[in-house]
Amino acid sequence: MTRKDHSQGTDDTLAKLGFADAEELSAKAVLAIKLNELIDKRGLSQIKTAHITGMTQPKVSQVRRYKLQNISLERLMQALVSLDQHVEIIIRPARRANGAGITVAA
Repeated sequence: MTRKDHSQGTDDTLAKLGFADAEELSAKAVLAIKLNELIDKRGLSQIKTAHITGMTQPKVSQVRRYKLQNISLERLMQALVSLDQHVEIIIRPARRANGAGITVAA
């Protein structure tokens, strides 16, 4: 399995586009990509995905279309856990080269 880390460049691009929450949106996007990959791999409908994850079908539709402004990071993580994934959060001091921030790897 390949591990993909989201890059700081994504955050910079979203910030330049005027998104005040660029870092959070970037993290959400990585989680949504993984969630959508699992949905596709398992051949789940939006209704079945909603039933398994506890989300509503309209929320699943938003994730499928990467409309993530109204979906929390926590909700995306819980959906991944519902699909038998392990989500790990690691907190450590920021290195000077990278600075403080959020990194999501899937």
